[in-house]
Amino acid sequence: MRQSFFLLTATAGWLALAPAPAAAQTLPGAAPPPAARPAGPNVTVSGYLRDEATGEALIGATVFIKSLGAGATANEYGFYSLTLPRGRYTLTYTYVGFAPREETLELTASRTNSVKLAAQGVETAEVVVLGQAPDQNVRSVETGVSRLDARAIKLVPALLGEADVVRAIQLLPGVSTVGEGATGFNVRGGGVDQNLILMDEAPVYNSSHLFGLFSVFNPDAVRDVKLVKGGVPAAYGGRLSSLLDIRMKDGNSQRLTATGGLGLVSSRLAVEAPIVKDKSSFIVAGRRSYADVFLKLVPEQKDNQAYFYDLSAKANYTLGERDRLFLSGYFGRDVFKFGNLFQNNWGNQTGTLRWNHVFNNRLFMNVTTLASRYGYGLGVPSGTQGFEWKSNITDYSGKADFEFFRSPQSTLHFGASSIFYSFEPGRVVPTQATSIFRELRLQRQRATEWAAYLDEERSFGPAFSVQYGLRATLFENTSTGTFYDYAGELGKQLTPLNPRTYGGGQRVGSYFNLEPRLSARYALSESSSLKASYNRMVQNLHLISNTTAATPLDVWLPSTRNVRPEHADQVSLGYFRNFQRNAYETSVEVFGKQMDNQIDYVAGANTLLNAQLEAELLYGRGRAYGAEFYAKKNDGPLTGWLSYTLSRSERRIDGINQNRWYANKYDKTHVLALVGMYEVSDRLTLSSTFSYSTGVATTVPDSRYVYQGLVVPNVNGDVRNNYRVPAYHRLDLAATLKNRPRPERRWQGSWTFSLYNAYGRRNAFGIYFRQNEDNPARTEAVRLSVFGTVLPSATYNFTF
Repeated sequence: MRQSFFLLTATAGWLALAPAPAAAQTLPGAAPPPAARPAGPNVTVSGYLRDEATGEALIGATVFIKSLGAGATANEYGFYSLTLPRGRYTLTYTYVGFAPREETLELTASRTNSVKLAAQGVETAEVVVLGQAPDQNVRSVETGVSRLDARAIKLVPALLGEADVVRAIQLLPGVSTVGEGATGFNVRGGGVDQNLILMDEAPVYNSSHLFGLFSVFNPDAVRDVKLVKGGVPAAYGGRLSSLLDIRMKDGNSQRLTATGGLGLVSSRLAVEAPIVKDKSSFIVAGRRSYADVFLKLVPEQKDNQAYFYDLSAKANYTLGERDRLFLSGYFGRDVFKFGNLFQNNWGNQTGTLRWNHVFNNRLFMNVTTLASRYGYGLGVPSGTQGFEWKSNITDYSGKADFEFFRSPQSTLHFGASSIFYSFEPGRVVPTQATSIFRELRLQRQRATEWAAYLDEERSFGPAFSVQYGLRATLFENTSTGTFYDYAGELGKQLTPLNPRTYGGGQRVGSYFNLEPRLSARYALSESSSLKASYNRMVQNLHLISNTTAATPLDVWLPSTRNVRPEHADQVSLGYFRNFQRNAYETSVEVFGKQMDNQIDYVAGANTLLNAQLEAELLYGRGRAYGAEFYAKKNDGPLTGWLSYTLSRSERRIDGINQNRWYANKYDKTHVLALVGMYEVSDRLTLSSTFSYSTGVATTVPDSRYVYQGLVVPNVNGDVRNNYRVPAYHRLDLAATLKNRPRPERRWQGSWTFSLYNAYGRRNAFGIYFRQNEDNPARTEAVRLSVFGTVLPSATYNFTF
């Protein structure tokens, strides 16, 4: 029934589409349209925009007709469509970092016109932002959107020379982290679980290697990175705070190429090549750290292991002018083992199969099936205390997305999806018969989420445009087993009551939600605009973590009859202005966000292997508000950007802090980032970043008691986050030196030298308390730091 409902919804939306008159409208500064056009119906020119050297789709490339002031933007697969009156036009195709191309076409009937653009000489100024016209930040209706490509990410100074997607986006306004060694990132006062992270459309549940020091995304395999903080399109949902959409390279369809690097922590290699030139290609990119290799050289450490790896792969095949298939996957894992004492591992696996189909010049479809899995394990390999503990979350999804280009003034997006979730919160198995542990398995849970959406991008003239839409979701917890109600004193661990057993066909929880979305833009001039957006987001998956930073051992929990979906309503308003022919970009955005059904924990909550986990949870409201300032220089040998965020993130949870508002654990009032890149010559580029942020909020004891001669710190009542650690600040430096080019050789190499934490700041990750060694009656606070010294590194990068 539900499948039929969503199919009928999508079909009805499709059938309801009526061709709109394509009266092109003149933009400011454009020449007036010719006085006369041949009579008759409008025609459509469409096609794909690609990189001439590699065949890669150029996401966000633009086609523009100056005489009409009309244009179009290529979608995530490089497809564009533009409907016009019949006539003779000069079309200009542009893309940042590529030479513009002009073509004059006599349009007497609809036709396909695919274009390949040639890259210009790659300058630093051309790699900071990908997929935009120079003034796209002003012209687009999008708010709170930033794009980075792998080349920009590799120029940013990195920890131990490891170019990192997540660390790069932490330098953008509205984005922060609780510190080094913290998994993920925080956006506009939200938690790490409130970011929808997609890699080729598959969700990634843990974005970090090595306990948060590096991200799981290999920059050699990444083509495009898009972060959306506000005005999220109706096609996306499931998280409250942001969308991080990462697209992998398709693979070079022209020739065999390889890219790689040798660093102090890991080495990487990416190979891409055509399978059939101009028709099919692939890319395979691998990365592995090798601390375990050196550990084996030390006799006392030969049984220890510490490494991570990831493998990204993708292939595509063009079936014809209208059809194309894509198959991609990611496989990554972290492994730690200390002899026979302890072992721990975790990782993500994703797989995506997509089919693009062009029904006609104006209707584009993408059908996707995917699977994603995140799991971890820990335990003791052998002995009387030997055990193995495993946990995972798996989802399988299918969806269909359509784009209908009604006219230059209107584009419709609509589609439907379904997701099946499987949760394994924990299973403990003894590793041998003499183990003191017995098998324990927490109750599995299953859920299904259905969604359908419709939105329209609409222009009402050269000055005003909107994007509005609606997303409908139905989440059903279809688990079987025994579930409880809970009662007790507010703020304390609750008592399970009224057990109820659910069987096949019954719903532990069912939630239907409507999520309206609206974005609007008003052009004040050719170089400035005002933008506003509103979006309502719903989240049915909850990361259970009561530590300052999320860890690989945290558990994902679906909405149940007790744990309700989280909701967020966000509004934002921004002013965007470019200067000196788009050489400088500036923006100011203010935002406010209200959230409900936020989760916190009773004091001393046990969140691991707890069959009555819901007894440890508390619920309430959240709010976040602030202002984001951004200035960026695009041209010249010196480029970079400055971002500053002034914001607050607070919660009011029943049973905590006397039911009053308190600072979230990831609340940071001030966050500043300064990024600079200076091209000294064709061979040498210098770069640096400076970061400053308010210290994270944490809970410290406000009293103590003595027990058998030991001083025990104590927190009275329900106090939460009553102290802030010292402010965080760090300077990073890097220099990239290219080898002298040799035209007769395809091999090109470069060295990157960097200093992470250049002035050796000992930033506090947290605070803990202990007795003073000289005076046990005294309690002293101790700063816990991940890094307290300068970390130099050198990396050799190559391509051929």
